[in-house]
Amino acid sequence: MKRGKRFFENENLFIYGGTAVFFILAVALGIIMYMSTKTKPKIGENSENNVVEQTQIEDNNTESASSSIGKTVEEQEKNNVIREGITDKKDTTNTTTSTNTSENTITNKNETNTNVNAPVEENKVTETKKEISFIRPVEGEILCEYAKDNLVYSETLKEWITHTAIDIKADKTSVVKSATSGIVKSIVNDPRYGLTVVIEHEDGYKTVYSNLLTAEFVVEGEEVKEGQTIGTVGNTAAFESNMECHLHFELLKDGEYLDPSIYLK
Repeated sequence: MKRGKRFFENENLFIYGGTAVFFILAVALGIIMYMSTKTKPKIGENSENNVVEQTQIEDNNTESASSSIGKTVEEQEKNNVIREGITDKKDTTNTTTSTNTSENTITNKNETNTNVNAPVEENKVTETKKEISFIRPVEGEILCEYAKDNLVYSETLKEWITHTAIDIKADKTSVVKSATSGIVKSIVNDPRYGLTVVIEHEDGYKTVYSNLLTAEFVVEGEEVKEGQTIGTVGNTAAFESNMECHLHFELLKDGEYLDPSIYLK
């Protein structure tokens, strides 16, 4: 019985001792926590510091961002100006190129039109300025040929002379016709070649009809047509009086004598 009581007393002592130890530990833990609270900053202060630090960081970031944005904006504006300048230059170049292309196109079109029209104009000129032709003023054989660069013997003068005409045999009073269209320049009585009619034609040509009997069919300044009567064959040329009746016919171009037999049809 005593042993059981003693055991019970021992068990109570164990409980009380454990409780005391637990209390002591709890007090110590409370002291430690209290001390740690004293040394650490307060939550409010920490928050304020964090806010200040955060604000400073944000300000710094804002300044950096602002500075960066400002530079970027300036650079962007410069880039825009440069780009606009380049664009303007490109536009100007393109415009110039387009203008040049248009001008070249117009020029090429004009050249094409000119080339297209050129043959027509040339044809017109050819048609307008076709080579002049001459008909025989009288019909008959040639008694004396053209001899500008060599000599022929003159039965009248009894000597060798040059001859710048052809003498066409024809009966007296035979009709003499204009070799081609023209204007009567003069009607004269030449001391060497007798009654003479001179007609001027296009392109500097001139025909001379000498040794005529009459020339009353035309007057000076009159416009005559090809084949129109201008006179009659006679024998009035003193230099060729010993020859048969004939027409002394000369052809000139720009004052130079030509061989009429080459040009007569």
